Amino acid sequence: MSKRAVIVAGARTPFVRAFTDYTRMDSIDLADTAVRGLLERTGLPKTDVQAIVWGGVILPSAAPNIAREIALDLQLDPGCEGYTVTRACASGLQAVVSAAAAIERGEYDIMIAGGSDSTSNAEVKLPQKVVHAAAPLALGKPKAKDYLSAAAQLAPFIDLVPRRPKIEERTTGEVMGESAEKMAGIHGVSRAAQDEFAARSHHRAAAAIESGRFDDEVLSVTTPEGKRIVRDGLVRPGTSIEKLASLAPVFAKNGTVTAGNASPLTDGASAVLLMSEDKARALGYTPLAAFRSWSFVSVDPRDQVLIGPAISMPRALDKAGMSLADIDFVDIHEAFAAQTLSVVEALASDDWAKTRLDRDTAVGRIDPDKLNVHGGSVSLGHPFGATGARMVTTMANELHRTGKSTALLGICAAGGIGASAVLERV
Repeated sequence: MSKRAVIVAGARTPFVRAFTDYTRMDSIDLADTAVRGLLERTGLPKTDVQAIVWGGVILPSAAPNIAREIALDLQLDPGCEGYTVTRACASGLQAVVSAAAAIERGEYDIMIAGGSDSTSNAEVKLPQKVVHAAAPLALGKPKAKDYLSAAAQLAPFIDLVPRRPKIEERTTGEVMGESAEKMAGIHGVSRAAQDEFAARSHHRAAAAIESGRFDDEVLSVTTPEGKRIVRDGLVRPGTSIEKLASLAPVFAKNGTVTAGNASPLTDGASAVLLMSEDKARALGYTPLAAFRSWSFVSVDPRDQVLIGPAISMPRALDKAGMSLADIDFVDIHEAFAAQTLSVVEALASDDWAKTRLDRDTAVGRIDPDKLNVHGGSVSLGHPFGATGARMVTTMANELHRTGKSTALLGICAAGGIGASAVLERV
């Protein structure tokens, strides 16, 4: 008999702008903080955690398997297994559903999954010309002539300076903001609509913070410098459509995407505690939600690299045997307001349904009152590997708190990936 995996709790660090309060905390430090806080809040003994699945995008080269490092750092049971997944911005959701699948296959009864990223600690890559010349010196037993040979390989020296990393597609060279601009043009998403959406994201996130909606998930974090961080640092309660409209476009001269209607570079971590339903009830925990389905898809990055959720969301609904009308909450990752609104427009389009989904009619128009009810990545920030786990935690809590039945998640990711899941209240 198969088991049902349930979400018992979630906890995350406050999300803060990169190169600010968490600069001295790398992605492993942030992960440790989130998991430690989750264990403390739930009262789960360290020795009970059987496995960890973790998501990350900017992985530390010296210890890329963050999941296992968490187990070692927090002195969990030595047998606590761990592996790390990377699926661009869908990494956190991938980690959580991988854990759910493992529990439902009967591999484990208690797991932690989540994700973290520290843009502040992204490693600056040396030019390959330097690597090729210097590696034999560093890894071998060089002689004097080897140093001369290496120096000769480096000449001319004009391209030896490390280059600033960009968030761009490897296959196309397209920067994500350029992708969002292109999508806005294709789907008719105006600058005004983007700014209105961004303002609403900030206002809803601010309302969630003030109402205590996030108290169950956001931890208090003390930085290495001794500063205490208790709430998300990027939310701007006082922003307005007028203020956002004054910002200049970033990716095109006459474009629509600005720093105000795009997600900022962010540091943070989010962790989710999952158990088999029987184990959770036996230990006295109240299950919040379970996965009814999930779907991961890919599209051609040369087309619309961030449109994937407009395919993965309908597929997740189909797997769950549901329609959009059956869903109580829709939570879409806000990489850019332009991208989120483009997904919304595609789902409402009969033409999209016919050409991309093999359907006769549109999936449906998402009710704005059901969409991103507590804000999203534009206001809260987007630590790449953590966002999926944040969304799962927020929606599981919201289903449990309101008594509503279902939530549909959608995440776009580099490489043309779309990731979605249907959560149901337990």
